[in-house]
Amino acid sequence: MIKKFITLIFFLFFLVLFSIFVIKNNLLGFSLKQIPKIEKSITDNLIDIEKKIYTPSPIVSKEGAPNSFLTKEGVLQWTNVHRNETESLPAVLQNIKLDTIATKRLENMFEKQYFDHISPSGAGVSDVAKNIGYEFISIGENIALGNFKDDKTLVQAWMDSPGHRANILNNGYTEIGIAVKKDLYEELETWIGVQIFARPLSDCPQADQSLKAEIEKIQSQIENLENLSSALRKEIENINPTNKKNIKIYNRRIDEYNSIIKEINSFAKAQKNLILKYNNQVDALNKCIQR
Repeated sequence: MIKKFITLIFFLFFLVLFSIFVIKNNLLGFSLKQIPKIEKSITDNLIDIEKKIYTPSPIVSKEGAPNSFLTKEGVLQWTNVHRNETESLPAVLQNIKLDTIATKRLENMFEKQYFDHISPSGAGVSDVAKNIGYEFISIGENIALGNFKDDKTLVQAWMDSPGHRANILNNGYTEIGIAVKKDLYEELETWIGVQIFARPLSDCPQADQSLKAEIEKIQSQIENLENLSSALRKEIENINPTNKKNIKIYNRRIDEYNSIIKEINSFAKAQKNLILKYNNQVDALNKCIQR
């Protein structure tokens, strides 16, 4: 009887040891999966365009021609004559938005009674361009005040000034806006002439903004999934798989975690390809701007 009891005790002891071994080594048919590392290699070289603005000191003519008369058409003609004859440059083309900028600048000078590239409120040509939606790479403004004999005389006065001449003969400019008007300035009737030269942003190939939006959308999805995976990982680390029930929960959470990580890596791969494509477009834009 005692021998049978001892045998039973040894059997139960062995059964307990075996159970612990089974649980510890997970021999219940459930596979514990390794938590993979998130692999992402994403770079982004998006840059802001440095806009160039050229505003040489204004010209004031003290000589008054009694029959002074200026026209937009004449100023454009003589500007392009100088570009062609002096540097063999292509003609600048008149742009309606630049005409609007030139007109607004001229009207503001007469209204506020100042003659400068910056208004009393601190606004300049680039501010007016922004307000009317003209995107540019570079922009220049020539202004002149006085009763110049004619369009040829006005343009020649600009040509005789190094800063204004540089604007007229700038090879980068492709468009122009012009405004001329005679009105009261400091209680005297006088002309103000304005030239706005520019190289529009549309001269260069643009980066696809829908690509950028898609990149940002995917980034948001990745961040949401990473938050989920982080919370799930903490839950997994707090599970003690020492019995069949906990092992089942543990493995189910591991499967959920691995599924999320797989989705994150899929999004990251797609995002990386989009960023590469977008950055190539930005590089092309940068090279065009720097020409």
